[in-house]
Formats: sequence, C-alpha cells, structure tokens
Amino acid sequence: MILTSCHSGSGPTKAQESTTSGTIHISVDESFKPVIDSQIEVFESQHPDAHIVVQYKPEAECLRDLNVDSIRMVVVTRGLSDAEETTLSNKLQFKPTYGSIAYDAIAVIINNEVKDSLFTMQDIRSIAKGTSSFKYKMLLDGKSATSTVRYVVDSLLKGEALSNNIVAAQNTQGVIDYVSKNQDAIGLLGVSWIGNKDDTTQLSFLKKVKIAKIEARDGSYVRPVQYNIAYDIYPMIRPLYYILKENYDGLGNGFANFLIYEKGQKIFNRAYLLPARMHLETRNVQISK
Repeated sequence: MILTSCHSGSGPTKAQESTTSGTIHISVDESFKPVIDSQIEVFESQHPDAHIVVQYKPEAECLRDLNVDSIRMVVVTRGLSDAEETTLSNKLQFKPTYGSIAYDAIAVIINNEVKDSLFTMQDIRSIAKGTSSFKYKMLLDGKSATSTVRYVVDSLLKGEALSNNIVAAQNTQGVIDYVSKNQDAIGLLGVSWIGNKDDTTQLSFLKKVKIAKIEARDGSYVRPVQYNIAYDIYPMIRPLYYILKENYDGLGNGFANFLIYEKGQKIFNRAYLLPARMHLETRNVQISK
C-alpha cells in the first residue's frame, strides 16, 4: 500500500508506455516543421494511443534541450560530438542513440519579379559577406542559434562573423514573407518548406517567391531537387539527425523506428528530402515533346 501510494501522482512510467502508446515531448529544428508535422500526423493516426508533443525551436535550443529531463528526443542537422556524447552519457547513465534520417538542401529564394535567378556559390558567399556587386540583403531565420545560420557561418563564411548585410527574420515563414515583398532580398531556407509541389501550402509559397538555381561543380545551374541531392550535385546539402534519450522500448524508440524505416522514409521522400535509410532507384528516361 505504501509503495502504491508513493507511486501515484507521478508521470508515465516504462510500464505505462510502449513503442506505440504514451506521451513524449520532443524538440525539433524549426527548419523541418512541415515534414516533421507530417511524420507525427501519420504516426499518431496509426497509433491512436501515442501522443508526441513537439516544440519547434532554433537548433541550438534543441541541443540544449538534451539536458531537459522532459525532452525525450531532438531532431537537428548534426549528431553529437564525442565530448557531448560523453557528457550526456554520464548524466543519463547510458549512451544516447542518434543517427541520420534524411538529407536536406538549403534552397535560395528570390522575389518573383527578380530576373537574376542564377547564382554561383561565390555569389552566395559574397552576398553573405556584404561584398557582392548584387544589391541583395540575405534573409535568414534568425541571426543566431538556427541550423541555417550555423550553415552560413561554418560553410559560407568559414567562421567569420555575420555581416550587416544579413537580415534576421523571425522564422522560416518570415523569410518567405519578406522576400515575397522585397526585390532586394534573397532568402535561405530548408527545401522541405517549398519543395513539395503536392502540398497546397507550399504551392501558395511558390506563388510568392521562386527558387534560384545554383552553380554545380560541372558548371551547370541546378535546383535543390532530390536527384541533385542524391548525387551531390547541388552544392548546399545538410543531413538531418535524430538524437534519442531512451534506453528501453518506449514511445521514443517507436517514433525513431518509424522515421528510420519504410513509412517514415517515404514521408521524407514525398517532402522532397532525400531519405537516408531507404535506397532510391534512378532510371534514365527519354521524354518526347
């Protein structure tokens, strides 16, 4: 009776949770809201007793949430460093699980009225630095903490500070809205926001802005479509990872397995990301006019 009384009133336990039931809280990089919303919707529709409570945040905040007991999983664009894995393992008393689930591309969007729609990577770097002959401002989903900002600093600026030519929007939606109203701006955002032409919301975005083509290694100009991601043709690609704090068969493992295996991988595929765990077959076809 004493044991029962002490236990009552506490949160869900391992015994009350399974891979298809219970409630968990996760933090997800805001750049991937459209596709993760789809993943959760399908997973919960297949498992009515499962409830995944998601918070969309800048990437750095998601990584800090690994230290928050109530957050079971985060979805971000990098895995754990050796030091981070050691620190987290010491705190949890077990090793967290993490791995890649998809590959994303950084798309460049411009106002529909702009005629310049071809850029080299040097063009993109010089716009970020504020040294370009193009009179564009660069719109990002924030000036710190987001995965897109980290990509710009690490891959475009090579560690240099963000220039005054970079404008911070509130979020990815804010990037689209600003570029749609300003011809002197380009925006950088994850392709899952604008790549899916079967999504009516994304079709409405593409009525406001258009996707620029970026110079590939062979000198051609390409868009961030799956083929160009799969064959490393498009020059701005990043992975998507899950990091899970669970050492038993709970709902976190159930959702992670859903993301890794066929159903979740097909959702990434439909969202125009490249699935990391599912092989895609490519075929040469001839199209007659």
